[in-house]
Amino acid sequence: MQEAETIQGRRIGGVEIDEIRGLIEQNPGWSRRRLSEVLAERWHWYAASGQLKDMAARTLLGKLDDRGLIVLPPRRRAPATRRSDPGPDLFECVPPAPVVASLSSLRPLQIQVIGPKDAEYRRFRSYLRQHHYLGHRGPVGENLGYLIRSRAGVDLACLLFGAAAWQCAGRDRWIGWSAEQRMQGLPFIANNSRFLILPSVVVPHLASHVLSLAARRLPTDWLAAYRVEPLLLETLVDRPYTGTCYRAANWICVGQTQGRGRMDRTHEAQGTSKDILLYPLGSHWRQRLCQSPAPQLCHALTGEIP
Repeated sequence: MQEAETIQGRRIGGVEIDEIRGLIEQNPGWSRRRLSEVLAERWHWYAASGQLKDMAARTLLGKLDDRGLIVLPPRRRAPATRRSDPGPDLFECVPPAPVVASLSSLRPLQIQVIGPKDAEYRRFRSYLRQHHYLGHRGPVGENLGYLIRSRAGVDLACLLFGAAAWQCAGRDRWIGWSAEQRMQGLPFIANNSRFLILPSVVVPHLASHVLSLAARRLPTDWLAAYRVEPLLLETLVDRPYTGTCYRAANWICVGQTQGRGRMDRTHEAQGTSKDILLYPLGSHWRQRLCQSPAPQLCHALTGEIP
């Protein structure tokens, strides 16, 4: 019998593998997507927001297939890959006029939540695709975008927050939680995956000020969108970038990654090491992340952000 181990946050042993094999054999015409949706429903695999975690189930199935424990049906379409050319459907926005000014002359800044249904979303997406070194392929899973403008309505910056990294040794050591506590507490961490000051903007101290504004806004906005109150923010800064603006906004560097990506299934990929920076939200965040069971959902926000 297959020895049980934790994969994608779930204990998987012979019983679970037999169940998946049976599901595949009994439904030979199902796609990988359909299999992952049914499996997630069978296992009652939902995020804290109530969203079905079919993408997590699909990743789990892929890992089992890679190990030869199951045989998935052939892909019906090639997996999406990042392209340096985002393609002809890219919305080419008119570049904003250069902004060379003091921060005080632009305040108070406007910070707007941006999602795919908003009129400004194509412009937000285009900024990230054209000007952020990682590009932007569109939202996946839980995410929250911000478009930052001056008091006169001139676009200045973009931020994007999403789900926390599944494993991050430096972060996990600093928090001090167990594997079980991490599995329960990850929904209470938000990851700042993109931060862009538009290349036409030259404003001293703008970046750290924007980060402080976002840290104050995000708990309320994330709670409204996903019924979860974040307790900690994280970001990974690629070298040779130093994350100076994060440090100026009181984010804490707790170590470096080992150079593996989120989808490194073989533990052999040697990417670029990144600095791990964290920003606690509110008081008693560590005790709440490490408590068992997980922190309560949907309760009112209390206290002020430091």
